[in-house]
Amino acid sequence: MTSDNEGVGFFGRIKDKLIDSKQKWARDGRLLTGSADLRRANRLPPGQRLVQNWPVLDLGVQPDIPTSIWRLTIDGLVEHPTVWKWGEFTDEPMVKYRSDIHCVTAWSRYDNDWEGVSARHILDVVKPKPQARHVIFYSYDTYTTNVPLEAFDDDDTLLAIKWHGEPISQEHGGPVRVVIPKLYFWKSAKWIKRIEFSEHDKPGFWEVRGYHNNGDPWLEERYDTEA
Repeated sequence: MTSDNEGVGFFGRIKDKLIDSKQKWARDGRLLTGSADLRRANRLPPGQRLVQNWPVLDLGVQPDIPTSIWRLTIDGLVEHPTVWKWGEFTDEPMVKYRSDIHCVTAWSRYDNDWEGVSARHILDVVKPKPQARHVIFYSYDTYTTNVPLEAFDDDDTLLAIKWHGEPISQEHGGPVRVVIPKLYFWKSAKWIKRIEFSEHDKPGFWEVRGYHNNGDPWLEERYDTEA
């Protein structure tokens, strides 16, 4: 894990202007349309626009993590805490999923082909304890985000190592990133290094800066309007 001093130094290099502007979006409710389709009848969630490219959004730092030193720690309220090295992780059963992605900054991209280890396989390996209710993601750039266990325990959630048949690039979160298609994409942490199962919720980087704690695109859960 990154020490406190290292974390301060790391975040000292983050684009403060970007963070400030997104916090202002949350305060102002920018991009909210007020027309959420509660029945999810539309493939494109309300307020979104379709793009063909894959925009790059991050905290201003893109850590370079060679697979030779990459580790994934899974701990907390689990029966079998696990640490995977790269070769061990890639030896786990691989799945291929196709899904759309929806960014809180109002773009969506259809038909993304992923390859990686499914969340449900991970759950089978580590076996969360009955009191586990939340999943907390920790990234190599010190980013964190949180989801309910039921959001992670879904048929299209995975830890992806490939996108359209190629290794996920550094700028998009390689070597391994989380993919949770049913939530806004800030919940799909890049550069994943640790997954913690917890009884208590632990709002992450954007959640404590005005973003919604759940992040359902079809309900337009962009921001915490009660903050």
